[in-house]
Amino acid sequence: MSITIEKILAASPVTARGQPTQLSTDSKGERIAYASGKSIFVRSIDDPSTSKQYTGHTAQTTVAKFSPSGFYIASGDVSGSVRVWDSIEAVNTKGEYHIISGRINDIAWDGDSQRIIAVGDGRERFGHCITADSGNSVGEVSGHSKVVNSVAIRPMRPLRAATVSDDMAMCFLHGAPFKFNSKSAGLHKGFAMGTAFSPDGNTLVTVGADKRIQLYDGKTGEPTKSIGEGEHTGSIFAVSWAKDSKKFVTASADQTVKLWDVEVGKVLQTWRFGGDGGISVPDQQVGVVWPHGRSDGLIISLSLSGDLNYLVEGNPNPIKVVQGHNKSITALGEGSDGKGQTLWTGSFDGRVCNWDVTSGVGTVVDGQSHTNQVTEFTSSSGRAYSVGWDDTLRIVDESANTFAGESLKLSAQPKGVASSDGRVYVATIAGVEIYVKDQLAGKLDIAEAQPTAIAAQGSLVAVGLSNNAVRLYKADGSSGGKLTQTHEAKNSTAQISALAFSRDGSLLAAGNTAGKIYAYRTASLEVATDRWSAHTGRVTCIAWDAAGTHAVSGALDTNVFVWSLAKPGSRVKALNAHKDGVNGVAWVGGGSGKVASTGGDAAIKIWGVAGLQ
Repeated sequence: MSITIEKILAASPVTARGQPTQLSTDSKGERIAYASGKSIFVRSIDDPSTSKQYTGHTAQTTVAKFSPSGFYIASGDVSGSVRVWDSIEAVNTKGEYHIISGRINDIAWDGDSQRIIAVGDGRERFGHCITADSGNSVGEVSGHSKVVNSVAIRPMRPLRAATVSDDMAMCFLHGAPFKFNSKSAGLHKGFAMGTAFSPDGNTLVTVGADKRIQLYDGKTGEPTKSIGEGEHTGSIFAVSWAKDSKKFVTASADQTVKLWDVEVGKVLQTWRFGGDGGISVPDQQVGVVWPHGRSDGLIISLSLSGDLNYLVEGNPNPIKVVQGHNKSITALGEGSDGKGQTLWTGSFDGRVCNWDVTSGVGTVVDGQSHTNQVTEFTSSSGRAYSVGWDDTLRIVDESANTFAGESLKLSAQPKGVASSDGRVYVATIAGVEIYVKDQLAGKLDIAEAQPTAIAAQGSLVAVGLSNNAVRLYKADGSSGGKLTQTHEAKNSTAQISALAFSRDGSLLAAGNTAGKIYAYRTASLEVATDRWSAHTGRVTCIAWDAAGTHAVSGALDTNVFVWSLAKPGSRVKALNAHKDGVNGVAWVGGGSGKVASTGGDAAIKIWGVAGLQ
């Protein structure tokens, strides 16, 4: 047996309100790189389901920038370290350099792909200039009194660099080695957020929270003119130049992206997000990049919600919106048709997405979503059910991809949800609530221990308890769905954390917080195997394949294992499948031996499992 990665459905870029998010594209305009969680994702622009994930950082990442050659990426994190690595495979790290003692806000490469300037929030300095291959110092970043937000390097000689900061000033550096040359203060009346040199090196632009766009001479750093007075009505977070140096785009908190003609100083086109009328905070535009090397004039902007919007001049609407999660995914469920072609994911912030496994496209579910962490999904006959820490059961209409009707308030915090035979069972810390036709039909109180997991198949309902026991209940045929206990197994040495029935209901797998998985035969709850014990952390999820001969599991130890019932000793593992733990697994692709997994890195990975024994 073997397990290999087939594709990574990347997380969305991480965003923060009132802060710019840096996006970067390679010189050919084929790939985009950005930070999310503790990873950096490198995605194909034309096919966003093709991506690579770099996991070298140990802290939350903040920025990634392609070198002009396109072969390397420099990325920074909140601990102040910068890593340079190859952009093709996203595996080999060329160097790791500690720059400052705080968060790295931006990185810039020089035109020869040799030098890097990294800036951010430090104690003794706000940035540094180094060589990319060895980390040797090639100058200093000085002249600012507060955190530096952005940096740009002139792409040709003579080398010049500009930094902008919360002290509302722009510092102009001469290089190499880079030294402070002049400072333009008093122009911006608010935090300066972004800066960029035009590709021909003649013009420098800075933008800021005061909605001002200021132009400078690219060689001397002298301020020339300010444009766009009164156009943007919110902070401008980012700016990016066109290849011909005649136009640039700006992204702003007023939910717009504007395209500017530099000579005339006028707006050529405005894209507004979030409808015409009111204020919609998730639609604030916090990042923008104009990929060079493309013929279609594509512009990519980033909404605060994490959506990447593909814009083209002359078209008032985005031609494509790439959606996903940018917070840890806490739940994964399959579509109700049982074909394994659709997946449901829910994240720590309550966002719910629907994924098409074949195309790798994710779509956010419309309507009133959870306001907090999503705990678990289940689905039956065209509907998906989710429970979350906002103590509600919500229902998604699968065909319309929207939340249907009212959310159902639960009596206590949910630990899991399961459905079978037209009934939905919710395990709460007080017991099990039974819903029929979206109405509460009955309740089962469990006093001596708290339920920790639930699974259902046919008339069988299994409940895992905090006193290490697994209980099997049978639902009677009445409309109330009364549950009667039939068996109990107490051989687990730790609290039960995950349960799963095989497709025909004859087998039940139970994982515990110590990392051990037991497989039971449901007829009498006798142990079928107790040798599935390779996880070193809490088992968070288990799924059986259609035949009921193999199971896949994920745990907090970041690993995914595929187990065999016939040969319990032969297992295959995907180590470090998800940084910060695996939270969901499922068999996908209708019996073709593919497994989907998701977890703390907010990405979904599709694995190919071959040679099952």
